[in-house]
Amino acid sequence: MDFIYLLQTLVPSSSSVAILFSYFLYLAIAVSLIPGKIVPGALLSDGSRLHYRCNGLVSLLLLIALLGFGVSIKLISPTVVADKGVELLSSTFVFSLLVSSVLYIVGQKSQDHGSSLKPHVTGNFIHDWWYGIQLNPQFMGVDLKFFFVRAGMMGWLLLNLSILARSFQDDNMSQSMVLYQLFAALYILDYFFYEEYMTSTWDIIAERLGFMLVFGDLVWIPFTFSIQGWWLLRNDVELTKAGIIANCLVFLIGYRVFRGANKQKHVFKKNPKAHIWGKPPKVIGGKLLASGYWGVARHCNYLGDLLLALSFSLPCGISSVVPYFYPLYLLILLIWRERRDEARCAEKYKEVWAEYCKIVPWRILPYAY
Repeated sequence: MDFIYLLQTLVPSSSSVAILFSYFLYLAIAVSLIPGKIVPGALLSDGSRLHYRCNGLVSLLLLIALLGFGVSIKLISPTVVADKGVELLSSTFVFSLLVSSVLYIVGQKSQDHGSSLKPHVTGNFIHDWWYGIQLNPQFMGVDLKFFFVRAGMMGWLLLNLSILARSFQDDNMSQSMVLYQLFAALYILDYFFYEEYMTSTWDIIAERLGFMLVFGDLVWIPFTFSIQGWWLLRNDVELTKAGIIANCLVFLIGYRVFRGANKQKHVFKKNPKAHIWGKPPKVIGGKLLASGYWGVARHCNYLGDLLLALSFSLPCGISSVVPYFYPLYLLILLIWRERRDEARCAEKYKEVWAEYCKIVPWRILPYAY
């Protein structure tokens, strides 16, 4: 009976499709109409440059306010997202498959020669469908890559808030749940506060849009990054004061490294002469920053990201490996991505990269790796 019920929940329901459609419709309207800072993207190989409207924080807060109003007048349930979690997961997965297939077909037919829409076809269907064909495909003037990552990050917070409401309704609110929710919310809000920094990340400037990014943004981020919340709904964890303090320190250190490194990189790309840690930046070959966090390790931002991921799971204690899925997955992903980044940078910068590696020998963790 439970197996049949599970199969039924895996099939996208009309209500889950309606929720997903309403969510995307709101985001599409918000990205087009809500005022926001217009940020120039990276200079592309053909000399063109995309511009992004960074209004994510206002869009998110407005959406939460609208949903809160809907809950107050009993128009919607605060736990609807959590209650339909599996249905929404399956609906979003199917949507990701459809979008990736459309992107593949449109990319194959494109005859555009600009950097954003020029097709990169290898002839291998799996490769082209997975990694994508076009760099910056758009729909009705909306950059889909920027749109999807925004949808995933907002979806993560909405799912968490619905889990929090379920915990409150079930009268099993715990310190662990509060800590996880607090850390995740601060991380997501910080992401949107510094949303313009996203325009200089590797995913935006170099990765083509295919199933890997679509699925990663829309399915993986909200539904796997919230595993700790789901786990805490069904498991009681008692934290000591020392454990709570240690958890907070891991979060704060991780945040300082993660945000500091990304901010330094973003500022350097905008103004290569801007001081870092109170000193003029050390630049290798006129291209690579070797000051601040980037003089400590070549991918110090990954270390910060890993510490943050760990801080999301530590409130769950150590009785199960399940809540640690996110940091463990992220560790594997970032090591793989670091190797991929190293190969690309070595090919792109050649002897300049070799010189940088001599000056900054550590990859992610200083004095260890």
